[in-house]
Amino acid sequence: MDDDSREGRDPAPAVTRSIRLLGLLAEAGGPRTLTELAGDLGLAKSSTANLCLALEGGGMVERTPQGYRLGLRTAELGGAFAAQFNQVREFYSVCEASPVLHTELVQVAMLDGSDALYLARHEGSQSLRLGTPLGSRLPAPLSATGRALLSAMTDAEVTALLGEDAVFPALTERSTTTMSALLEVLEAARRRGWSIDAEESLRGVVGVAVPLSAWAPSDPPLALGVAIRAGEADYERIERVGGALREAAAVLTNPFSAAARR
Repeated sequence: MDDDSREGRDPAPAVTRSIRLLGLLAEAGGPRTLTELAGDLGLAKSSTANLCLALEGGGMVERTPQGYRLGLRTAELGGAFAAQFNQVREFYSVCEASPVLHTELVQVAMLDGSDALYLARHEGSQSLRLGTPLGSRLPAPLSATGRALLSAMTDAEVTALLGEDAVFPALTERSTTTMSALLEVLEAARRRGWSIDAEESLRGVVGVAVPLSAWAPSDPPLALGVAIRAGEADYERIERVGGALREAAAVLTNPFSAAARR
């Protein structure tokens, strides 16, 4: 029995394997040898070598002395995905025009399952290595951007998405781990107008974020968030950043949408 038969109804097994291979390289954070990739995929080295050869030809992977890693083409595709959305394209100029946000590290995220996936990043002028890299993700119940996205949903929608008995990972000693606690956090965010992650997803970092309604029906809802060093995150700065994020979200909201009329 060949590999294709064993995979049953998969219409394109080679594509599926290639996607798995790219995912392994993304998770590894560094080069992986052909032997390691073959072992993780459960394939013969010769089959894995053929996948790598095809992906290398398309610029999706690169071969280094230490093994294979993601290629430049993957970065181009990631940028092209984010650039599909009008709000992401306009995001940088809105940050630069803001008296508050132009110096801050500002990020754009969308919901992907139960995670906040980071699509764009304005570095600001403080040269701080904070926040999360582009294309990375954090649990939505713990991150400020994820909470901003969840706060735009009803409690019933949040519970249906995450599960009534969901237990969230304790990424730090401050992490919220239960659904009941999360719903209280989201209600506070709705009343305040922005969400906060007080070192619940990353130790030493406080996040402030607001939801951003989709520009078009086919676009995903987004969130705008700022990452601040915990030692610098006093109440005045958080309030100032939260207000600036709300102003930025208003500028980036489609003036003909229902969200703009609220």
